[in-house]
Amino acid sequence: MLGSLTFYRRILHENVFTVDNVRRYRPAILRSPEAAVEKTGHKLPTLGHAFAGLLAGFTVSFIAAPVEHVKARLQIQYAADKSQRLYSGPIDCTRKIFRAHGLPGLYRGLPSTLLFRSFFFIWWGSYDILTTFFSAHTSLSTPAVNFWAGGLSAQLFWIASYPSDVVKQRVMTDPLGGSLGDGKRRFRGWRDAGREVWRRDGPKGFWRGFVPCFLRAFPANAMALVAFEGVMRGLEGKAADEKD
Repeated sequence: MLGSLTFYRRILHENVFTVDNVRRYRPAILRSPEAAVEKTGHKLPTLGHAFAGLLAGFTVSFIAAPVEHVKARLQIQYAADKSQRLYSGPIDCTRKIFRAHGLPGLYRGLPSTLLFRSFFFIWWGSYDILTTFFSAHTSLSTPAVNFWAGGLSAQLFWIASYPSDVVKQRVMTDPLGGSLGDGKRRFRGWRDAGREVWRRDGPKGFWRGFVPCFLRAFPANAMALVAFEGVMRGLEGKAADEKD
């Protein structure tokens, strides 16, 4: 995901936004001094980072959707006796779904996955806002800025997207039916799944399991962003040295 994010950042920077436009797209309170912009290495406005996140989310969805689908089905096999389980493992699950329903079967839940990952717009937009704010108004080191901005933006992402993730899981664990023999399909798509969650549990149904997810989001993503941004700075520095 971070690889595609970097790719779209560059594409948007070179073809849609320019360095001269950076300040135009930032709220006045977040416009950092030139030293802070140089320190963070950001060349896109917040809107550009948000759209790069959105495009990266859509891109990774086409890779992640079948993997998450198989994972979701394996996770709901509760039989203690392995011989009573429909799938013996991820390869067996993939093979059986493909044999019964083809490629569309493996990509069951793709629209709900795209919906969930559309909230990457919020994640990477808020990451840029927080990075710029911390760089301009605090004395935090660059890795510390990445840490706090990465963790807080990930939590904002989960606050916004968690209901859609619940719906996605319902779609991906819904029986596929047919020759697979796993039951009768209940949902035609994410709208049906969302209505069922609301009918059975009301608003609280969309937030079941939120707290552990929210608590995990900060440390996991904070450290990931520190590592990612550190690698990117190292690569940029190496490229600059070679150019000189």
